[in-house]
Amino acid sequence: MQFDEVNAKRGDGEQFLERAATTTAQENWASFFDVPNVGFVICDESLRYVKINDALARMNGIPAAAHLGKTVHDVLGEVAAKVEPAFHHVFTTGEPLSNFELVAKLPTRTEAARWIENYFPIKDAEGRVRQVGAVVVEVPGTPKPEEGPPTQVWTQIQRLEALAEFSTLLTLNLGDQELFLATSDFLRKTVQPDFAGIALYDERISQMRVYALDFEVARRVIGAEIRVPVTEEAWGPAFLNAETIVYNRERLSASHSSYLTQLLESGIQSLCCFPLTTPKGTLGTFNLGWRQDAAFSADEISFLKHFASRIASVLDSVGAYREIARLSEKLRRERLSLESEVHSPQNFAEVIGESPALKHVLSQVETVAPSDATVLVLGETGTGKELIARAIHRLSSRRGGSFIKLNCAAIPTGLLESELFGHEKGAFTGAIRQKVGRVELADGGTLFLDEVGDIPLELQPKLLRVLEDQEFERLGGTRTIKVDIRLLAATNRDLAQCVSTREFRSDLYYRLHVFPIRMPALRERDKDVSLLVRYFVQKFARSMHKKIENIPVEAMNALANWHWPGNVRELENFIERSVILSEGPTLGAPLAELDPPANPPTPLRSNVTLENIEREHILRVLRETGGVIAGVRGAAAQLGMKRTTLQSRMQKLGITREEYQN
Repeated sequence: MQFDEVNAKRGDGEQFLERAATTTAQENWASFFDVPNVGFVICDESLRYVKINDALARMNGIPAAAHLGKTVHDVLGEVAAKVEPAFHHVFTTGEPLSNFELVAKLPTRTEAARWIENYFPIKDAEGRVRQVGAVVVEVPGTPKPEEGPPTQVWTQIQRLEALAEFSTLLTLNLGDQELFLATSDFLRKTVQPDFAGIALYDERISQMRVYALDFEVARRVIGAEIRVPVTEEAWGPAFLNAETIVYNRERLSASHSSYLTQLLESGIQSLCCFPLTTPKGTLGTFNLGWRQDAAFSADEISFLKHFASRIASVLDSVGAYREIARLSEKLRRERLSLESEVHSPQNFAEVIGESPALKHVLSQVETVAPSDATVLVLGETGTGKELIARAIHRLSSRRGGSFIKLNCAAIPTGLLESELFGHEKGAFTGAIRQKVGRVELADGGTLFLDEVGDIPLELQPKLLRVLEDQEFERLGGTRTIKVDIRLLAATNRDLAQCVSTREFRSDLYYRLHVFPIRMPALRERDKDVSLLVRYFVQKFARSMHKKIENIPVEAMNALANWHWPGNVRELENFIERSVILSEGPTLGAPLAELDPPANPPTPLRSNVTLENIEREHILRVLRETGGVIAGVRGAAAQLGMKRTTLQSRMQKLGITREEYQN
């Protein structure tokens, strides 16, 4: 066949060779064309063998290693005269040469054979042809020259073209969806399955995440993604044993797997699961199914094994597996965020109350929220410090990011550093995998540290570094990780006192104390008690499927006059208990639990002030102590005041002896 005739016949194979001509990395091609029964070779300008695969070496009858460094003539003898012009043509023109037919008797063979060969240039960075590669397919038998290549050969060539097209994707940073779409496209051009999916092992949850490729049966059985145990019969054995598992109709029928049963019911009668194996281990499985029983031959299984190894390489080295891990981690972050934040269409929908003290706090929140300033929320336990932190996050520019919460008092001291900053695998006994800490999870969002006063002294410098430099290292790690977070903190402790007693670092205290917000105790929010009572009654009645329409006046007065040492949390728990005890439409509050004083105070007036509440409280304590002011059992000690301070407050509030002594 003359070269002009060959150029005139440049059909589908031309596109494949044109793509090949654009590559400058011979190793990419070498790895991709190491397919059984398809020969691949690269020669330099002296026509010496630079690279050859085992398939072509077998065709030549000489081991692959014996080719390297030798010329085409050294190996092929007189037959070299028929192929050397093809190499020279590509070196000279820089153009690929496709569908070149060779009929010859090799030195290692007793009979002539026939090959279809495709040549392509391999250029350097300046565009000069430095090497020429060739893909060779042997045609069974020796048909007459006028006959074209048999169907089997064209099938091989078409698969090579699809494989070459897929190979170009190796140079891209693919995401998981891009890889899945490219894989689906390749399968349609080659083996045309009726079902295709990829299962990847997720070490964090010790399960396999199964993804459907773009095939109708896969979408119906799997959906977008499912999670299955690693022992699931459908995909587990191929992953655990790192071996190809073939299911025929009989084996599918005998299966106890619900997924295999669904595949069978969808018409799939043949299934093949290929392990996605890399030098680092097995990532998961690549799974294909057909509607015909025993639908694939040994050659097709061999070809698909090779393709599965390419998918594994892409997943491992190009970045798709890391992308899937990143998406999984993002979903975990979002779940943590949802668990720690109740979404609301209104900025303060969770904050119930109309008292001046609460309105002052909400005004402070609106002022500081738009900035990135650190906020320290102070107040007694149960006053709603976390609700205020959430409100600040929702009003900030970071509302699209995660709201990550950590209660520093709820984590054992030895584990708090790992929870905050994460750890590397092997950092300590029991660290069997890498862990991402709360600081890293809050990147781009808000980190809320509740009970920040309980952070041990040895950890406080690390937290200060995060606040100052926005960087940290995981426990057991050496890599510095940059983050962009806003810190909100809360405590019921007197941090200034803790600094004076050296229980808290002064530099961290001043860094946290940029914008303090003090939450008022419930006893300072007299107007809010009735609103909170009604809110909690409706909340718990709805969740318990009860209908409570009435709250007795005596119950509301008793609730309004109780001092609520546990604040809103205590009130909420009390109302929940009351709803549980209620048997009809009227709230049955166990008022005896409120430990009423010997002389109950007068009902709370609608115009009551903070001064009135303070006066009533002092009077109640004076009555309980029998009018004794000084001493360890006196009213001053009960109120936490000095005797002189109490006497001064009594004089200011106009409290007379007649009011508290019988």
